[in-house]
Amino acid sequence: MRSETAQPDPLTHGAERPSLLRQPMAVWATAGASVVAFMGIGLVDPILPSIAQGLDAGASQVSLLFTSYFLITAVAMLVTGFVSSRIGGRRTLLLGLALVVVFAALSGTSDSVGELVGFRAGWGLGNALFVSTSLAVIVGAAAGGSAAAILLYESALGLGMACGPLLGAVLGDASWRYPFFGTAALMAVGFLAITVLLKEQPKPARKTTLLDPVKALGHGGLASVAASAFFYNYTFFTVLAFTPFVLNMTPYKSGAVFFAWGLLLAVFSVLVAPRLQRRFGSLKVLGGSLLLLAVDVLVLGYGNHTVAIVCTVLAGAFIGVNNTVYTELALGVSDAPRPVASAGYNFVRWFAAAAAPFFAPKIEEWTDPHIPFVVGAVTAVLGAGVVWARRRALAEEAVEEEPRHAVEDGVAVFAE
Repeated sequence: MRSETAQPDPLTHGAERPSLLRQPMAVWATAGASVVAFMGIGLVDPILPSIAQGLDAGASQVSLLFTSYFLITAVAMLVTGFVSSRIGGRRTLLLGLALVVVFAALSGTSDSVGELVGFRAGWGLGNALFVSTSLAVIVGAAAGGSAAAILLYESALGLGMACGPLLGAVLGDASWRYPFFGTAALMAVGFLAITVLLKEQPKPARKTTLLDPVKALGHGGLASVAASAFFYNYTFFTVLAFTPFVLNMTPYKSGAVFFAWGLLLAVFSVLVAPRLQRRFGSLKVLGGSLLLLAVDVLVLGYGNHTVAIVCTVLAGAFIGVNNTVYTELALGVSDAPRPVASAGYNFVRWFAAAAAPFFAPKIEEWTDPHIPFVVGAVTAVLGAGVVWARRRALAEEAVEEEPRHAVEDGVAVFAE
């Protein structure tokens, strides 16, 4: 891998990251709703055993809550740009939020695992429409350029990941149904905030087709990032979706573990990753973090209960670093418009997020509780292997000029 320390990182342009604090209210409203959207991912973590007990289901059945959610999210990535380029970013955000409110509330009324899995699929559709569009809206409307916008987005992701398990634990201690109702209420608040504070964003000059995200993957750099992220996401969601069954703790204790995990994720994604990138370069940081994550997951799988808890929390640090670098690579390495590149990248990586929660419990049933973590460690190494093998494409094809948009009155208009 080439030495990157003597050159500005193509993603940061060698400049200091701008402050996150001076942002329009519309950006804060979108970021706040994004926090709640990401809370929905980790919300069910502390209550997975409770759901299994309440609905008389096994671990592999309950894990389908993640699988249905992310499978629909992955497929919906082909639709998000098609929709937002026709009805506008604001309306797409509101449509996504409305779907989340409805299906999160319905999830709380479920009487069977099948119903809950189905409602989570609808939730995944709403979340895909919202999350993919929110990144484009934040990048477009944020003050300070794309670097500040990406850090703001990663801050929302980290905070949501940290608070989701905590909310799930507090509400889930009374009933596994309450976290779903709580999420619906919070997303309804987000719906109102965006309705009031966010003006309609300019539509792209060219409408996005359903195949544009797939065509964008024809770019060698973006395809490499997506392939590496696919393997990484399998590891990520093995930790997130399978570890609660291994720890087998009460909702409060499990919520505390994953709150600490999410806190490290937030700190390392926002504060540590940018510093590491400036010193070592994005590719070295990503490759090293993936290898350290592989070691951590392997120790998690074979350690005692205390070691498993420590390694679960520590995984948040590596995941935080990886999330930031992957997001910046996906947005900066391709010459496709950002929403299209993001959709193509997410289309690939979310399939792994759907696969891990399904296969990890199955692998345990076929073998023993250690092997799912061995597989997770191997996929992290494969992710690092893709980064190393495709390092030239990632380094040379990265877009090194300033982001291709004009800024007028604080609103970024994406160029053709």
